[in-house]
Amino acid sequence: MEFVNTFWALVPPIVAIVLALITKETYSSLFVGILVGALFVTGFQPVETVNTIVNEGFVPAIEGNAGNFMFLILLGMLVALVNSTGASSAFGKWAARHVKSRAGTLLATFALGVLIFIDDYFNCLTVGSVMRPLSDNQRISRAKLAYIIDATAAPICMIAPVSSWAAAVAGVASDLDAGISGIQLFVQAIPFNFYSLMTLVFVVGLSIMGFDYGPMAKAELEALKGELGSLGGDEEIESPRASLWDMLIPVILLIVFCVLGLIYVGGYFGTDPEFAGDFIASFGNTDAFVALPWGTLIAVILSIIYLLCRRVTTFKGAMECLLKGFNAMAPAILILSLAVSLKNMTGMLGADVYVADVMATASQGLFNMLPAIIFIVACILAFATGTSWGTFGILIPIVLPIFKVGDPLLMIGISACLAGAVCGDHCSPISDTTIMASAGANVNHIDHVRTQIPYVVTVAAISFVNFIIAGFVKNIWICLPIAIVITIATLFVLRATIGTRTSGKTVEE
Repeated sequence: MEFVNTFWALVPPIVAIVLALITKETYSSLFVGILVGALFVTGFQPVETVNTIVNEGFVPAIEGNAGNFMFLILLGMLVALVNSTGASSAFGKWAARHVKSRAGTLLATFALGVLIFIDDYFNCLTVGSVMRPLSDNQRISRAKLAYIIDATAAPICMIAPVSSWAAAVAGVASDLDAGISGIQLFVQAIPFNFYSLMTLVFVVGLSIMGFDYGPMAKAELEALKGELGSLGGDEEIESPRASLWDMLIPVILLIVFCVLGLIYVGGYFGTDPEFAGDFIASFGNTDAFVALPWGTLIAVILSIIYLLCRRVTTFKGAMECLLKGFNAMAPAILILSLAVSLKNMTGMLGADVYVADVMATASQGLFNMLPAIIFIVACILAFATGTSWGTFGILIPIVLPIFKVGDPLLMIGISACLAGAVCGDHCSPISDTTIMASAGANVNHIDHVRTQIPYVVTVAAISFVNFIIAGFVKNIWICLPIAIVITIATLFVLRATIGTRTSGKTVEE
């Protein structure tokens, strides 16, 4: 049986996802998916299968993500360092005096996620470490925290012109003859990116209206009883010496030096004369896998010096935190390694060729329905492969030739591609962003996936309807208000039918 360049290319990730959702066990499910993919690649030859798993799966996954792993480890070290000083507890007490409701806490988490728009990894782990004390104080489940983190990571990065995602899209589009530059293509596609935009509306509406539904409602009701769903290991330490600034200064250092790292690697300071002094262009030329570890390493060193000067920790204590932080990130690193290995199997099986054939067939049908079709194809591909970057990397070269330059449908089609890539990535158990959101909230990964899928599907359905409308109307000033109205109306219907009130209560109540 021929497995390459057919639907069979998507079977290994589908197997892994289904097993993960059924068994709630991530590691074995991902490995089974890798094994199935390797068997398909080698034609069920045992020795070659083992060789493929190791040399084409694990080794490239580890080599290609060394920068990611270093960033995760360093950020884990920084979080452990701050927690050990009692700064997290001090921040929680300060925040409790200023944010006195669950809705306020959710909106504060949302706002911080929107502000940290530079990179999704950076967003997930930073927002998680900063907001955990406050969300715990308001008895918000770790699953809900993970959803808010996830919903303001990839969706925000996909509509922020200055982000690692904008750079990735610009890089793909720059290699093609689109009639405009890659970054212009990205910016012009933002208004029609219904999934990213409506996710933000959905999160704000859900927080203000104070209800949940599906598995999330159950998790929130358990949290009100004190069962937050934490994996443990992040208990707060109180110290009379610690202050709010002992948390804020390391976070500020992290943000400042990561931004500097991104533009430095991109050539802003003259390392690449073509991009010297151009902030936006240097972002488009950067490599986040190099820049984020660069910035985080400096932030960790300076934070250790600052905390030692403040005498809230000792040198020995700081060094012990480095090991503790490494250990805390080991599960996320293992899941990420397995997920990337699975993506390698999917790539070897020719998923991109299969999807190109599907899109070519679809383009022969009703032309104005193409944006909606592109959105669905991108959702499925991103969900099955766990990569939004890989999805738009495959689909943008396919979508661009379908439409004429200057046709409004071109931008709507590109937006549909990017929106679908974010949507599928947002809820896929094998997505690196989803894995990072789980790590940031310190919650069981499958619990995070299971509780957020109904929310993702809701916004995806709204987006699909709006891409149908946009395919015929082609006017953002008409389509965007319609999308917002549909999203808000959907929230009211959900609250009146299947919603469970989970907000409006404080810890004191």
